[in-house]
Amino acid sequence: MNKLSFVIPFFIFVIFSSFGQSNNNVVWNSPSLNSMGSMPAGNGDIGINLWVEKNGDLLFYLSKTDAWSENGRLLKIGKIRLSLSPNPFKAGNSFLQELILEDGVIHIKAGNDENRIVINTWVDANNPVVELNVKSSIPISAKVSTEPWRTKRRQIKSDTEIHSAYGLNGEGGPDVFVEKDIVVPDSDEGVIWLHRNNRSVWKDNLKLQGLENYAKSNNDPLLHRTFGGLIRSGQMKKLNSGQMETSIPVNQFSVSVYTETSQTDSQNEWVSQISQKAKDIELLSRLDRFKAHKMWWQSFWNRSYINVSTNNATEKEIVFNVTRNYALQRYINACSGRGNSPIKFNGSIFTVDTENLKGDYKGFDADYRRWGGPYWWQNTRLPYWSMLESGDFDLMQPLFKMYRDALPIRKLATKTYYNHKGAFFPETMNFWGTYTDANYGRNRSELPLGLTQNLYIRYYWQSGLEISLMMLDYYAFTQDDNFLKETLLPVVSEIVNFFDLHWRRDKKGEILFDPAMALETYNKAVNPLPEIVGINKICNELLKLPGSELTKSQQKQWKRLISELPEIPTEMVNGQTVLAPAEKYSGKQNVENPELYAIFPYRAFGVGKDSLEMARRTFANRAFKQTGGWQQNAIKAAYLGLTEEAAKLTSTNFNTWNTSYRFPTNWGPNYDWIPDQDHGSVALIALQRMLVQYDKEKIYLLSAWPKNWDVDFKLLAPQNTIVEGKIINGVIKYLKISPTRREKDAILSKPYAK
Repeated sequence: MNKLSFVIPFFIFVIFSSFGQSNNNVVWNSPSLNSMGSMPAGNGDIGINLWVEKNGDLLFYLSKTDAWSENGRLLKIGKIRLSLSPNPFKAGNSFLQELILEDGVIHIKAGNDENRIVINTWVDANNPVVELNVKSSIPISAKVSTEPWRTKRRQIKSDTEIHSAYGLNGEGGPDVFVEKDIVVPDSDEGVIWLHRNNRSVWKDNLKLQGLENYAKSNNDPLLHRTFGGLIRSGQMKKLNSGQMETSIPVNQFSVSVYTETSQTDSQNEWVSQISQKAKDIELLSRLDRFKAHKMWWQSFWNRSYINVSTNNATEKEIVFNVTRNYALQRYINACSGRGNSPIKFNGSIFTVDTENLKGDYKGFDADYRRWGGPYWWQNTRLPYWSMLESGDFDLMQPLFKMYRDALPIRKLATKTYYNHKGAFFPETMNFWGTYTDANYGRNRSELPLGLTQNLYIRYYWQSGLEISLMMLDYYAFTQDDNFLKETLLPVVSEIVNFFDLHWRRDKKGEILFDPAMALETYNKAVNPLPEIVGINKICNELLKLPGSELTKSQQKQWKRLISELPEIPTEMVNGQTVLAPAEKYSGKQNVENPELYAIFPYRAFGVGKDSLEMARRTFANRAFKQTGGWQQNAIKAAYLGLTEEAAKLTSTNFNTWNTSYRFPTNWGPNYDWIPDQDHGSVALIALQRMLVQYDKEKIYLLSAWPKNWDVDFKLLAPQNTIVEGKIINGVIKYLKISPTRREKDAILSKPYAK
């Protein structure tokens, strides 16, 4: 690697890419058969899955990031149908449906010259409403309706479907009931429907885990949570409680679908809230809102981009999918990443019904998702690691907020279970910060307080360390002092306290991590590598924070912890030294490579560091070499500068999706559900790190970039740094680092360095 001591251009070059995304738009030339042919859109909190059927109907599922049911399941808000007559989508008519990424709009055009219709659908980037604008060359009649499927109370009896209520399932679990929605019959405001939680699993969940005292001074986050929608249109009248229609045929009309989630004392109070919210939004100019919506999306696309191409004819389609699906996965993150809850790894807010899905999962409604409502850190983290270099810092806020909000209950759990200070976070966590019932275990007769029945996560507290590093990296990128004071230091300090106080020291004065485990894979471990490299990395990063925000006792603690860590474990394989999952380990039960946590996320080994060859040997000898789902081998290959393997694994991910679904990024189910948010996010991270890596003060450029891939890119690095470049035929045509003071910290990989 060579230091970059000047800004290239080698010649003057004008960047045309910026936020232009037209090449990545998704275009369909025929209607879809069902919801498996739906197209996603969203504003960060509200999502839709929209499709058009040949019978003249446009439908979409409506979702929201905080639509948590009484059972702690993340439900859909509802389903909307717009019926048009005469039918513009009938056979023989032209048809175009296009996701216009640059504007965040689904554009539909259908019919012939005498009967042309145009529909633009957008989920307002700045307001909680879905908008449909319809224009027709001839007068048409229209009807819009809500189609609830939770029409009566029912018990989930299927052994497969109960997995969607993960945590309530398992031995000794209660009967799980889905409660019905309510369509408000007498509203003059439009069509209103809602789901209201008149019961909650929260208190029983706390009581099972010995945390019932927490309920005395804290509010139940599920009880009386109410979510639903309101349909309004100035060109329609209400036909009945669930439908509106045009009185006479019209050439132009609009439909607005508002959503709301809140905890209210009564149903009527919630109805008043959503009605008033709709009226407030309607006071704003619709045209101005649409302009502001498009400006938000255009600004989003201008934050960063990676556009890859090649002259190799055999790779053109593969590389096209790398570029397009990079943009589409980032789009999906933006559609679901600004709400009141973090992105759900198992389908996000874009699940659909499985009526037409073949196999064991056929026949479930759109609320179904494998692994249910809880958050697994191993899975949840992956979309968020991609957001640093893409500059999508606003999308990271819901994740940080969830952990900040859960800090009090995690401190209480630590004190209750272990009688010391600090906070540990479980691998599998309800959004309010506790284990699921099934993982904690209902039969406690032989289990002490705090010890989980589930062996996969019994001592798996690694999530606290990794969220700490993510927060530290976020601060390194943004230099956000408010975040440092209000979130990072309060959360990370307590996590460090836990790891400091929880384990005894051995005769050498070093921490003895025992009992422990190496991720989920080895449930019996002594001195696991992820804990050792994690604590070392976090404490070193903490010590680099502004001294004015730190106490002397904190600094002393972090330095001491570094000195008390055992050596990073290694072992001999074929006569050579490689990294080991732990000093001692057994009980293999999953398919992770814990030793590779030294490469990602903790960056103890990699390009520009000592022992790179040992790390590469470790990678070559890893037990689990597959890609797909949450497997991170593509990321680690990039961090190790293994260009060929990184390109192969990354392009494999970007070119592997569920072809039973029409939209390209419906990955999965893999280990989770559809669309699998881990599969695409791993590829996002890997592609970014092939171009740009960061650690300490250094920026490593093109460490794993193949010379036969042309690229035009803009990515971010720590200290509010922007890296832009263009490479053609393996030659750097343009490279700019802003601010210029960061040029001295940039290091080019040897194949590209002069």
